[in-house]
Amino acid sequence: MDHITDPIDRRLLDEFQRDFPITDRPFQVLGTALGLDETEVIDRLNRMRATGRITRVGATIAPGAVSASTLAAVAAPDERLEEVAAMIDAEPGVNHNYQREDDWNLWFVATGPDRAHVNDTLARISHRTGLRVLDLRLVRPFNVDLGFRMSGKTRNVPGPRKVDSSAMQDGDRPLLQALSSGLPLVTDPYAELAQSLDRSTSDVMTRIKALHEAGIISRLGVIVRHRALGWSANAMVVWEMPADQVGTAGPALAAHPGVTLCYERNPVEDVWPYRLYSMIHARSRNEALETLSGATALPELAGARHKVLFSTRCFKQTGALIQAREAAA
Repeated sequence: MDHITDPIDRRLLDEFQRDFPITDRPFQVLGTALGLDETEVIDRLNRMRATGRITRVGATIAPGAVSASTLAAVAAPDERLEEVAAMIDAEPGVNHNYQREDDWNLWFVATGPDRAHVNDTLARISHRTGLRVLDLRLVRPFNVDLGFRMSGKTRNVPGPRKVDSSAMQDGDRPLLQALSSGLPLVTDPYAELAQSLDRSTSDVMTRIKALHEAGIISRLGVIVRHRALGWSANAMVVWEMPADQVGTAGPALAAHPGVTLCYERNPVEDVWPYRLYSMIHARSRNEALETLSGATALPELAGARHKVLFSTRCFKQTGALIQAREAAA
């Protein structure tokens, strides 16, 4: 990509967005693959984190596997946009907050250890802003494993993984919360993580492997900031269709080249009729619209009305809230 000219940085971002080694010296494994000393690998990752190209080296957690979340939106008046966005960002359970081109112009994800926590977050935001909050709950995912290739046109995204939530054990929530925040960028990150949790390194690594194999950890690796890496034309495309059509249309849309996320959500009667959601992350608006043109031609989407909401600004992007913390003041 234009924003990553160093071929080693490209490989570091391209090849390690998932299946990060769960071993005593994981950055040494990366270094061997890249022909680098592990210290240089760590230095490169630290530099890219400091410059905003990556958020962390850590985990993403399968939606609904161990916590609750929802996509939400408010229609903030233009003159209050910054104020309302700040109120939303102040909630520790909000892990994404984007401005999009629509009357419903602030879109955020509220997360928490359970549905009650998410409901409380939405209620506080509505009360403090004085605005209605759309609560667009997930029904089923078709592809939620976001990944980007730094070279070529094919994304290195595997097929859907089954999630076995029964694999959870006592003590896994704090571990998952730490992994969602990111591993320390040191030579022995799992040992440092274990020390912070007052657990043994072998126990922590065993549990991470088990949670990854169970699909609860959907991805373990380098988490990139796509906008900083050139994927700046990002469109959420929502589709209106009968509920019985989604089961056919969803998989077809998820498999379409250029569609990076796809899932079904509950509509809101008389306000927001859309059930099927997709994301297109592209390097230009024309590229995104070209992908959309191909998607609209899919026979499974014939007759479905759609709306395109390009994102214009990212206010917040962090890991999900899995353990309860004090609500923002």
